[in-house]
Amino acid sequence: MRKTAKIGLWFNKRSAEYLWRHGQDLFQLYVEEVLGHAGIPYARFDDADTLESYHPDIIVVLHAGEKEEDLNRLEQWARQGATLISYGGLNRMAGRLGCTRFAIRDAVYGDLSGLKYAQGIPVLRAVISDPWMVSQTSVMPVEADGVLRRLRKDGAEASAAVIKFPLGGGRLIRWNVDIPANIVMLQQGGGPVVQDGIPAPDGTGAVDEGILKADDRCELDWNEDRSVTETGMPYFDTPYADWWREVIVRQLMEEADALGLSLPFLDYWPEGVHQVAMISHDSDFNVEEAARTTLSVLQNNGVRSTWCMIEPGYSPSLYKEIRAAGHELAFHFNALEQENGIWSAEEFTRQLNVIRSTSGSPIVSNKNHYTRFEGWGELYEWCELNGIEADQTRGPSKKGNVGFPFGTCHPYYPIARSHERNRFYRVLQIGFLTQDLEHPTLSDVSVIAPFLEKVAEVRGVAHFLFHQQHIHNLEQVRHALTLAVETAKRLGFVFWTSEEITRWEEARRAAVLRVGADGILIAENLPQGAVLRQPSDAEADLSASRMEIRFGRPCAEAASSVKTAAE
Repeated sequence: MRKTAKIGLWFNKRSAEYLWRHGQDLFQLYVEEVLGHAGIPYARFDDADTLESYHPDIIVVLHAGEKEEDLNRLEQWARQGATLISYGGLNRMAGRLGCTRFAIRDAVYGDLSGLKYAQGIPVLRAVISDPWMVSQTSVMPVEADGVLRRLRKDGAEASAAVIKFPLGGGRLIRWNVDIPANIVMLQQGGGPVVQDGIPAPDGTGAVDEGILKADDRCELDWNEDRSVTETGMPYFDTPYADWWREVIVRQLMEEADALGLSLPFLDYWPEGVHQVAMISHDSDFNVEEAARTTLSVLQNNGVRSTWCMIEPGYSPSLYKEIRAAGHELAFHFNALEQENGIWSAEEFTRQLNVIRSTSGSPIVSNKNHYTRFEGWGELYEWCELNGIEADQTRGPSKKGNVGFPFGTCHPYYPIARSHERNRFYRVLQIGFLTQDLEHPTLSDVSVIAPFLEKVAEVRGVAHFLFHQQHIHNLEQVRHALTLAVETAKRLGFVFWTSEEITRWEEARRAAVLRVGADGILIAENLPQGAVLRQPSDAEADLSASRMEIRFGRPCAEAASSVKTAAE
């Protein structure tokens, strides 16, 4: 039985404090969110001596610092046998490693098909890159893999995607893409929402209507990143951020394998669940007849959903019916100025208190009316202050930007900016794919199958939004909801509410995974139904009991190779 790889994350806190004081973000810290969500055991170190005493097999460089002693330390760790991975950065080391740094100001697309562990991963958009080029005079046996292309998936080759340097008994692997920072920018935008976004040239995405929304900071390209269905419906077709997450995890598994080690992990979903679907509603206008129609449609389809309530909400008797049917009551914050809404912490709290008081429910989830969004993280701060544990605001507002405008269908915790030391907000983001299919101004049902197929590939959450008023008034919208449910169930999706997704993710994150001195994974506080998996050889028999493909590899249940704390 292979031992478990010990992964150490190196973060030079002293250097980081200097950068934070000067307003510099360190989104490389998002590696912690990536590994936490993927269920990968790791340990983070802010002190070099403590890291060295841990004897990690693989060191992921979150932030090394720029002083000579900082760089010498990295080289020493590699020469002593560790595998180091850095996502961009380390630019003062370029010369000593036989490389030169150059600038690319445009977005690039990473073709990773040449990497063994990246098979099946599509060409991936990167908002920013930080490339090195191997000097012609270099005498070091450097290995460069993958291709970064400028502006288009078939654009001019700009550089390799990743460069590997042998150093003594170990090696340094440097990506020419800052993968964690790109994940952040794809998911949360390249900066705060302070002005309208760029509209789609074909007229299907008029985000420049004078209303600040989440999709005003979409980092995708209207032409390069969309496909169309057989009926001509455009959609953003690739969850780029989710695939970049996979690249990080797959590489760690590959490097562990190269060291003769394994990398067990806690699976995304509980036993028997492959991927999750979710339906939410926004109660605009609060028409109770529409609510009862929606209750009937949901009952006929055998699903429970999340009801985001806008002030003033429903009558107490209707709330009772909704809860009795097993649905979740949530909040729908209205900051739309055309409806006298106000974007402020005070108004968020006031409206939420009204809904909590009238519904008699604790309310742990929110979605903003019209996907209203301003700034970077103030919405999440308001959620934290008011006990809101999940937000669903980040989704498309237009017909032409449905799908994956933020590069993800996975639940995730957003990151703050430098003034908060890039902490993680304690609010789970669960974005949605589309709303009110078959509404005359929105997408039709031809997007259902590709959306579900793309979500299933990365095992995320397929979140569909349907307003009660459209379910009630439009027969074709009722049919679309039914078709979405039927198709999802046929593809093996299980329907959960926002609160259920949040509770499960919170329980997963509360689990403790650590590697003992004997190299055996120790698992503590696992939630009921949790599945630990162990990567197997590529030739493993997939028909074997409880064997599943995860992160591009056959993976078996790992109970026999894991100890609980009591053992």
